Amino acid sequence: MREDEVVAGAAPGSRGEPARRRGGARAAGGRRRASHSMDAVVAEAVALLDEAGEPGLTFRALAGRLGGGVGSIYWYVSSKDELLERAADHVLAEVVARTAHLGAGVDPLDDLRELAIAFYEATVHRPWLGAYFLQDSGTQVNGLTLYDRMGQQLMRLDLTPRQRLDGVAAVMAYVIGVAADRGQDPPPEVRDGRVAREEFVAEFRGDLRALDEDAFPFLHHVAEEFAAHHDDEQFRAGLDLLIAGLRSQAASGA
Repeated sequence: MREDEVVAGAAPGSRGEPARRRGGARAAGGRRRASHSMDAVVAEAVALLDEAGEPGLTFRALAGRLGGGVGSIYWYVSSKDELLERAADHVLAEVVARTAHLGAGVDPLDDLRELAIAFYEATVHRPWLGAYFLQDSGTQVNGLTLYDRMGQQLMRLDLTPRQRLDGVAAVMAYVIGVAADRGQDPPPEVRDGRVAREEFVAEFRGDLRALDEDAFPFLHHVAEEFAAHHDDEQFRAGLDLLIAGLRSQAASGA
């Protein structure tokens, strides 16, 4: 039986509730109810994902960390997909709590910027999370809460409903896309230590400068910046361009 199949006699319950059977401490067939909690399962799943990525999240590995059998995990989730969804929502819950104070500032776009940065900081060092958001429908409660909070900031500006929707979609897509890109593994030679990051960047810069300048004038123009830029600063610079566009759109009333 695969780890993502439901264990016989321990079928999952409704979303958000452990799959308990009538009879309290024991499930059908005499199995004891899992001793850990939903919060513990999800928190440990997040820790495992942070350490080993999505491929490392198995019910066997999770049960081993929690100190129980594989079947005990099915008291709480029915599949790896549901566990991954809960893990993503758990991280978003922390973002929602961290940004609860935003929304009453003088400048709604400053608040929107802070919401976006908090979302980015929670995602950028979690490659599994960026990849998940790229394919997720965004139906988790905390995901919807974060999306709605961003939209509330644009409701404080002189924009149409379509402009507000497009604005939030653009900011969310930018954050997720950049975080997912930053979360990719470095080149193999950098990852295994054969080449220092600085040496790799210098070589890459040299490759750009070796291109035909007439054919690639922009790459020649910015070659030195590849060695000087900082990823987080570049993220904020791009976000500020989006914010400036929304500010200009609201000011023009177009």
